[in-house]
Amino acid sequence: MAFSIFSRSPSTIADRCKSDQATKLRLRYAPYYHAMEAQQGTTVRLQGRDMIMLASNDYLGLSFHPKVIEAARAALLQWGASTTGARISNGSRAYHVELEEKLAAFLGKQACHIHAAGYLSCLSGVAAFAQKGDVVLADKNIHSCLWDGIRLSTATVERFSHNNPGDLDAVATSLPPETPKMMVVEGVYSMEGHIAHLPELLSVAKEHNCFNVLDDAHGFGVLGRQGRGTADHFGLTDQVDILCGSMSKSLASTGGFVAGDRDLIEYLRTHGKHTIFSASLSPSQAAAASTALDVLQTEPEHLERLWHNTRRYTAMLKSLGLDTWGSETPAVPIVLGDKQRAYTFWQALMEKGVFTVMSIAPAVPPGKDLIRTAISAGHTDEQLDRIAEAMAYALKKA
Repeated sequence: MAFSIFSRSPSTIADRCKSDQATKLRLRYAPYYHAMEAQQGTTVRLQGRDMIMLASNDYLGLSFHPKVIEAARAALLQWGASTTGARISNGSRAYHVELEEKLAAFLGKQACHIHAAGYLSCLSGVAAFAQKGDVVLADKNIHSCLWDGIRLSTATVERFSHNNPGDLDAVATSLPPETPKMMVVEGVYSMEGHIAHLPELLSVAKEHNCFNVLDDAHGFGVLGRQGRGTADHFGLTDQVDILCGSMSKSLASTGGFVAGDRDLIEYLRTHGKHTIFSASLSPSQAAAASTALDVLQTEPEHLERLWHNTRRYTAMLKSLGLDTWGSETPAVPIVLGDKQRAYTFWQALMEKGVFTVMSIAPAVPPGKDLIRTAISAGHTDEQLDRIAEAMAYALKKA
């Protein structure tokens, strides 16, 4: 008889979940799933206390921009709450096409497809193009969404050392030249804050005839001209085959995008089951993203303020002797190197009214247990002063 999980009693799976050590660890440390009671910009309320949000991906601070809010409200009134369907059937609307055309033009690509989640876009950006018999060459530190895309593609995966073009070349050289290959990297690694060594990586990929996928969720809106992203930052947009990312960060919305040559996007729409069978983006979220994209191009002060705050913040952390893992971006980790020390540091920041996120192994490599922080254009000088005081306090505690 073939083995099936359904041959087991339901309690077997339930008992396994109850005894799961990772679950016990999460419950023990409990810095996760906090529900904010209110928010206004970079100030949130948690358990009746106002706190500075230092872990949001709202890099440009546009989630409370009046134009963005008004656009979302107007779209809700015009189109209703949801399309209640997939794009391929009943769920496609004019506002989807408009946003896709705007994003494609901004990114310097021929075409674009938007999904209702950034995770889904990045997953689809891999799974729709790789298939059994192909080899995916993946940076060891890529996001979970990309790993899931690789698994669903059924392609073979070969990992190379983080941000290491030399190791990529060695791995690619070890493979038969005729094997179809795909390179998968991120533009900005959100946990580390590292910018991809894109010129060297793309050079190696081209030498080995690798199709390439760039997840730029944390580079979009932050790097490049007017925030066009990592590929634009290096002047290499035309060399990237598939550019995917999220609208839940710099565009202060939800959803994601996959951009590339027109024939590639049409292939995704007709071959990617993750695209074909997923519900479309809601009217209000599409309008919010579209208007945020307009603001990005017409109000450069937000990007300028983001980098002003980032430079001030990283200089402050450096003066305290804190390890930021060489971050070059507004995604700034504070590496403590030990689970208990990371928890103590996180808890001390909470005491001082600064909300951050703790990341421990296996989410990060062993010995890299850290506090993940992210700077926003919305942080005020007074908030940055308070953050500096809280960091000094937490360092003494840890």
